[in-house]
Amino acid sequence: MSKITGDAFNVGLLRRVFEYVKPYRKIFAWSVVLTLLLAIIAPVRPFLIGYTLDEFILKGDYSGLVKMTILMLLLLILQTLFQYCHTLLTNILGQSAIKDLRVNVFNHITKLRLKYFDQTPIGQLITRTVSDLETIADIFSEGLIAMIGDLLQVIVIIGFMLYVDVELTIVVLLPIPLLIVATRIFQKAIKKAFQEIRTEVSNLNTYLQEHISGISIIQYFAREDQEYKKFIKINSRYRDANIRSNWYYSIFFPVVEMISATSLGLLIWYGANSILKNPLEVRPGVITTFIMCINMLFRPIRELADKFNTLQMGMVGAERVFKVLDTKETTTNIGTFAPTKMQGSISFDKVWFSYNQDEISEEESYVLKDISFEVKAGQTVALVGATGAGKSSTINILNRFYEIQKGTIKVDGVDIKEYELSYLRSNIATVLQDVFLFSDTIFNNITLNNPKITFEEVVDAAKKVGAHDFIERLPGGYHYNVMERGATLSAGQAQLISFIRALVYQPSILVLDEATSSVDTETEMLIQTAIDKLMQGRTSIVIAHRLSTIQKADLIIVLDKGEIKEKGTHQALLKLDGYYKKLYDLQFSSVGIAKN
Repeated sequence: MSKITGDAFNVGLLRRVFEYVKPYRKIFAWSVVLTLLLAIIAPVRPFLIGYTLDEFILKGDYSGLVKMTILMLLLLILQTLFQYCHTLLTNILGQSAIKDLRVNVFNHITKLRLKYFDQTPIGQLITRTVSDLETIADIFSEGLIAMIGDLLQVIVIIGFMLYVDVELTIVVLLPIPLLIVATRIFQKAIKKAFQEIRTEVSNLNTYLQEHISGISIIQYFAREDQEYKKFIKINSRYRDANIRSNWYYSIFFPVVEMISATSLGLLIWYGANSILKNPLEVRPGVITTFIMCINMLFRPIRELADKFNTLQMGMVGAERVFKVLDTKETTTNIGTFAPTKMQGSISFDKVWFSYNQDEISEEESYVLKDISFEVKAGQTVALVGATGAGKSSTINILNRFYEIQKGTIKVDGVDIKEYELSYLRSNIATVLQDVFLFSDTIFNNITLNNPKITFEEVVDAAKKVGAHDFIERLPGGYHYNVMERGATLSAGQAQLISFIRALVYQPSILVLDEATSSVDTETEMLIQTAIDKLMQGRTSIVIAHRLSTIQKADLIIVLDKGEIKEKGTHQALLKLDGYYKKLYDLQFSSVGIAKN
């Protein structure tokens, strides 16, 4: 892993960036060739103009003047063509490499454990995947290759000037040390400003993503004005960072112009003295050539500072992007076991689990403590307990969203670490209380774009769940776009779609995380039969707050503060007169329902 330093020439970081250029070697090679050609061509036009002035214009050679004019016109066309190809190829190179890098980043993000997303704002990841990657693209189109071209052009022009007139060249280059000092000061100042800009962009994206996603909460609690004022502060910091960077530019560019004018003044002063001393040796073409060379010399030097900062911005973006890629929060010890059929028996043996995996010092930091139970294939187990008892954590570690610290979890007698991860998760279908739907069609939300699931299978599953009729009534039926997070559907309709999704994947293990709590009584009755069908022949884990929904479970586990307090059937637990009995009495007495 590269050290995160922010240096524009962090060799290790540049090497990693250029790894993504390898598939586009030919484009890169042609970009370099064109860069060399443009640098070589740069001083030819001033030389031809100076030569034409001395050899043809002053001597009245009209025929030679026409020939040189045609030659310079052809050279200009050639230079324009080279510049067009160079700009096009460097942009293609940058965007192609970034396309591959962005795919790699997205693929890596989708494989990160949930712990990473618990600690990282989504807006920050969006910034890394979009705007930070665009700054890396600039490394190719406006950064490193362009810098190499400018440096070569400066070297070629200075070499050409020395060839024409050494003394005149030395006079013209006298202000250059001042330019180098000014450029260095500017580069340091603008680096800090650019880093502030990237930080504030990330903050702005994070704030917008969170508050637009949570707009209903803001409006429910009439927090619009307060959040508006917070946004003004964040936006102002972003504005101030941009103004600071522009302020540095507003100082640097006039300084460069002053130094360039000083160089031009020295040239005129020296040339005037030469004319006064030796009028017969005056060469107007040489003076004209040097005047043009001064402009061509200072322009790339001035742009070098700007392109250096573009490169630096790209490297800052690369640091952040590769920091995401270097994140080790991925599921490790992934096995290869993938049998033809998973039966679905589950075994927890002395399992201990904490979300703070790196800071476990006391027993209290564990959210699950010494959990042991067994469920045979096809049985139903229910997890009950107060909020924070560890019910959802049990499901998370079964799916390997988080890793346990002690004990073993087995499915069909095989440690879950031995299973191929995608195989394990595809055989565990989870229906959550909070249903997430993508901005896509109902069909794609059900299949999750799995080409193996046919339209007929989706319709059949919808009929079993009892959702086919309401889907058919929607505009476009199964091709109706539900919009972001299923905003155009009711909570009950969204829940029904999640049941269809679970059914079409034909899982061996079914997890219902209070799956009927978000639906009305009529919809609950509609899907209860479907739930029973869905659970038939499958191992089912039901997380329940309403005890009326789990009385038929083969095993009920009562959790409290991460520990199993009781386990057994409904009737057996009532006879114990313990935790479950208290929960049962409290729940049913509060709603005035007679106990069975």
